[in-house]
Amino acid sequence: MFQFIFYALQGIWFGIRNERNFKIHCFGLLFMIFTAYYFHFTKLEWVVCILSATLVLSLELVNTAIEKSLDLLHPQKHPLVKIAKDCAAGSVLIASIAALIICIMIMLDKF
Repeated sequence: MFQFIFYALQGIWFGIRNERNFKIHCFGLLFMIFTAYYFHFTKLEWVVCILSATLVLSLELVNTAIEKSLDLLHPQKHPLVKIAKDCAAGSVLIASIAALIICIMIMLDKF
């Protein structure tokens, strides 16, 4: 009945084990958690930072899924495959920059 949770956890574990950028973003999440604790973030500040950080992690997993699927379906280089991969990576970059800006803005208010 809850097999879907097991499959989802396998996907997350794959990202942690095999994807360098996912590891980097996980480190960023841990840094954000320690920083939020140190600066005594309010509940709302915690929510905003956690949502932005988990959006980045989620998009990184979607990016990995797109890359792996395209590598399977079209292993040769193709301009449309490149565009799809670049767009997926771009979505992660946009979310990462936004998450960083959000957390920095919150931390600057603590000084």
